[in-house]
Amino acid sequence: MEQAVEKVFKKEIVTQALELFSLEKVTKKLGSFENYVFEVYRGYTPFILRITHSSHRSSEEILSELDWVRFLHYENVNVPEVFHSNNGSLVETLPAVDGTFFHVCLFSKAPGDPVQIQDVNFNEKLFYSYGKTVGKMHRATMKYEVKEGVQRRLDWDEDVVFNLEKYIPSEEIQIYENAKKLLDQIKNLPKTKTTYGLIHTDLHSGNFFYDGEDIHTFDFDDSSYHYYCSDIAIPLYYSTLWKYPNESSEVRNAFAKAFLKAFMAGYETVHMPPPNWKEQLPLFLQLRDLSLYTVFNKKVPEEKRNESIKKLLTEIKDRLKQNIVPISVD
Repeated sequence: MEQAVEKVFKKEIVTQALELFSLEKVTKKLGSFENYVFEVYRGYTPFILRITHSSHRSSEEILSELDWVRFLHYENVNVPEVFHSNNGSLVETLPAVDGTFFHVCLFSKAPGDPVQIQDVNFNEKLFYSYGKTVGKMHRATMKYEVKEGVQRRLDWDEDVVFNLEKYIPSEEIQIYENAKKLLDQIKNLPKTKTTYGLIHTDLHSGNFFYDGEDIHTFDFDDSSYHYYCSDIAIPLYYSTLWKYPNESSEVRNAFAKAFLKAFMAGYETVHMPPPNWKEQLPLFLQLRDLSLYTVFNKKVPEEKRNESIKKLLTEIKDRLKQNIVPISVD
């Protein structure tokens, strides 16, 4: 979390949030990178409480996210249920000490268990379910229409992390030029009902649980209007690079091919893949490199980067500079 937000996130915010949703005082902090996320309880039932600073999302942006998640839940996609507060609101807003705000919402806790990429369960059966879930999401989303009074989610290129001038150091001229060309290439791809819509955009293994048969997805905070192909590239990107962080490109690419084969087999059982996705896949793999590079430059000051972050950013920086696609599945 950015330092300015950390300074104003007081324990009173959590206390007020718990009261607004009639939750027990016991909490378990799960994350704090872009949002503060807690496991909380009402009686013995676990829920997920999310607290978002106004510098990250407005209440209108959060409401638009929740509207889509509720639609997917209605369409029987494995996503969380969203709950109203005691005041009947999906999003409650609490003032911080500096005049900014924190926005609070409550979700059901996903069934199943977290998936460790090095576990034996991270296998072709899971990859098949992974692809099937993404396919269901895309199929349902093609019917989604923004309700009157609900703000439309942003398009992918409106995300602040693609402000290249701000988040790519001025001395990295070659990275800036390559990044600009990449963004232009993607912006010029055809936008049709079968290629472009509202997607999760960040569906890696840290954002779903697995019950042995099905995947249950969560954390739709980064959802945006984007090319469906990106929702194929992201699982491939993280599954490969997290499983083999230090191995050769040959090892990575061999795994990537096996992963993608099982993933797309599951996807195709429920939905037709977007046109030309195979040809476009390298662009979206490179786009994830770029967005990770800029988001770390935005969120994590150099003095707070541990060795694993430094190593990751060095690898990404080299790929961006040389215009290299991180994974090849030709």
